[in-house]
Amino acid sequence: MHAGLPLDGKTALITGVSRRRGIGYAVAVKLASLGASVAIHHHREHDLTQPWGGDELDAVREGIRVHLRQGAQFTDVGADLSTADSIGTVIDAGEALTGTLDILVCNHAKSGGDGSILDMTPERLDAHWDVNARATLLLTAEFARRKTPGTGEPRRPGEHIVGDKPYAAPRGHVFWMTSGQLHGPMRGEVAYATSKAALAGITPTVAAELLELGVILNTINPGPVNTGYMDPDTTDRPLEGLNDWVATTPFGRVGRPQDPAELIGWLATSAGSWVVGQVLTSDGGFSLG
Repeated sequence: MHAGLPLDGKTALITGVSRRRGIGYAVAVKLASLGASVAIHHHREHDLTQPWGGDELDAVREGIRVHLRQGAQFTDVGADLSTADSIGTVIDAGEALTGTLDILVCNHAKSGGDGSILDMTPERLDAHWDVNARATLLLTAEFARRKTPGTGEPRRPGEHIVGDKPYAAPRGHVFWMTSGQLHGPMRGEVAYATSKAALAGITPTVAAELLELGVILNTINPGPVNTGYMDPDTTDRPLEGLNDWVATTPFGRVGRPQDPAELIGWLATSAGSWVVGQVLTSDGGFSLG
């Protein structure tokens, strides 16, 4: 153990970590550097269908392991989160690493197969909903159930959650990822934006319920972050004029995966634990202009 590290003794599970260019990878590295044991979920098969392709999972694993502090542990699990049966498997893998799970970062997302409102079909909407919204809610529900006091009395659906308040410290942290659809249109990404907007909209409700269990939920909007989709060779969209436009922004760049990772890292510590139930935009001011 590294005495004094803010996440020493904590265990974090980060979903959607299959590429070293991704936000999930940057979050895993950050939490490891703060002392946490780290479990990652990946679904490389999804990346292989995208223009940026799939990364080598051994390189992903090793890139995280080198940031682990003394005594911290690492594991990974592959699963297709569009299948509801995978939820328990993923949470089990995170919990089995050290026997407890303290931090859940729902970073996974479905890319591709979207369209404008004229392109919407039940299949397109369901595909994005199942991965981006449903899986996030189910992962959070399973995480929370394992923090629920065992009263022996079955709960009725909708019955208010009752915990063991007050809590001297948080008993867990959950992070969701949304997008910038609250700040402006996302043309051609109706299914994706819908699923992500649902998470932003339900954040206060779920945060209030989780807080009864001592679990803190915040949702992060990282703004435009180049995870490879803004590179000419691996983009999934037109890039004409992008560099000229970015040059006019205050920092002259789009986000890097490390930018939201730094925010999540701080929020996961005791120093950031007074921030509860917020949808936080960390975008270098893009939403202002």
